[in-house]
Amino acid sequence: MADSSFDIVSKVERQEVDNALNQAAKEISQRYDFKGADASISWSGDKIEMRANGEDRVKAVLDVFQSKLIKRGISLKALEAGEPQLSGKEYKIFATLQEGISQENAKKVAKIIRDEGPKGVKAQVQGEELRVSSKSRDDLQAVIALLKGKDFDFALQFVNYR
Repeated sequence: MADSSFDIVSKVERQEVDNALNQAAKEISQRYDFKGADASISWSGDKIEMRANGEDRVKAVLDVFQSKLIKRGISLKALEAGEPQLSGKEYKIFATLQEGISQENAKKVAKIIRDEGPKGVKAQVQGEELRVSSKSRDDLQAVIALLKGKDFDFALQFVNYR
């Protein structure tokens, strides 16, 4: 029988992020506590730009955006937000989306699978993802459960389970 396998990736659904951003922008434009704060959130190239006339207001914009991401099932570990910066009369926060698993992080995950996972499970790094294979599907399920129990500083998804 052929080996069963799955891939471990770190991807963000761009459309879901876009939807969350639009929902956050709508809420910011309607909420009473943002009246007169010139608060906004929008795409700026590949980055997300949040702006307001006060440091606490721009942090509140980030908080609203994060809550919308959570509701859409996107891990906050994929969002890399900077510190508020003063630009003229307003404060700005730039946030980027982290995608792909770095070689270093992929090696950490592979080591955990080797050390703590069931015997006979192989993990190999393929670019920005990790392929995990085994003869037993139960072993693969055990690896997924093991990795879900760990706390990594990057988001993980399990795809192509076959």
